[in-house]
Order: sequence, then structure tokens, then C-alpha cells
Amino acid sequence: MNGSGIRDDRARRPVTLGLLHTSPVHVPVFDALRDAEHPGLGLRHHVVEDLLARARQKGPDAVASDVRAALVRAAGGGASAVLCTCSTIGGVAEAVGAGVGVPVVRVDRPMAAAAVAAGPRVVVLATVASTVGPTSALVQEEARRAGRDVSVRAEVVEGVWARFEAGDADGYAEGVARAVREVRDADAIVLAQASMAGAEELLPGGRVPVLSSPRPGLAAAAALASR
Repeated sequence: MNGSGIRDDRARRPVTLGLLHTSPVHVPVFDALRDAEHPGLGLRHHVVEDLLARARQKGPDAVASDVRAALVRAAGGGASAVLCTCSTIGGVAEAVGAGVGVPVVRVDRPMAAAAVAAGPRVVVLATVASTVGPTSALVQEEARRAGRDVSVRAEVVEGVWARFEAGDADGYAEGVARAVREVRDADAIVLAQASMAGAEELLPGGRVPVLSSPRPGLAAAAALASR
């Protein structure tokens, strides 16, 4: 019962989170994370593969209207929030999210906050150049929020994106892991794209944290959807 004596059934309703992806390979990744850490959370996947290709070609801002339309579709079916899992268009998704009708979360923001908390030297690794600018800017934004001075060094891992596009998940992960092992002078290493998270399994725990976005991004979006 609520204060007026009317039964409040909101707590009983299943919580659904919409997800906007630019590759179908992310669907099983987030399903597995949900099963392991957020049982009972409904996921509604919406995949628009050409958004990334066009954002890489023309710039993320050029696809803003299409991103908004995709977010609206991802929010359909009763979703309480939408998680954008593509780092290249994540900033645009946040910017246009006010017109979607539900909160919009970019998957890499919690990761960026964790990187800033780890120390002043942050290395951003990406496998497509279009992600470097948005992710580096996000880390700096989180640094300003935290009142910290942070230097960001960004590198593109050359030659491995073709493996991802060819469906060679193992080769892609190994290429990313190899690049991580070569990083020096860092307090945190950021894997800029959700697709890079598989490399973590190939890296032993060390002094420098290697951060990926799917797990903390899903947790933040799930918490927001449950409010």
C-alpha cells in the first residue's frame, strides 16, 4: 500500500532495459552479464549496424538524428532506460537522449570515472580511430567532475579491427591484449570499445587496472532502470 491506501504494484513489475548496439556480437555479451549479475532484468536489444560505419565516415554528430531515432526504438516495449553500447556514438546518444522519454546511459561513462579514480595517467586504447576523440573527451570530462588533473594518452591498436569484422573474436582479443602488455607509464588502461572486453580474460591481474565498459555500464544502466 502507498500513503493513500492504494496498492502500489510498481515493485512487482519486471524492469526492462533497452540496449542500442552497432554490432550483434554485443547481444550475447550483455545477456551473459545480465544472467550472472542482474537476474530478472529484462533486456531489449536493438542493433543498427550502419550507425558506426556512417559515424566513422562522417563523424558522430552527422548521425545524431538517426541515433535519436534508434534510441526511441530501443526504448519501445516498456524499457525504463536505454544503454548505448557504442563508444563512438555514446556522446551523441547522451546529447539527444533528452527527447527519448527515458534516461539514456552511455556504456563507457562508469569506466571513465573508474579510470580517473585510479590515477593521473590514463591510456586509452581503441581499435577504430573514431572512438579515440569521444573516449578521451569523456575521461577528461570525468576528471573535471572529480576535480582531478589527468593526462590522457590515446593509441589506436592497428590491424586488429579487421579481425573483429571477420568474426575472429580470439584473434581480436589477443591483438588487444598484446597492445595492453606494451603500455608503459600508466595508472589505468581504458579499453575504449565494448568489443575489446574479451582481452581482459587474457591478461593476468596487475598493478595497473585494465578497464572495460560492459560490466560497469550495464550495472549503472540497470540501477537507473530500476528506480
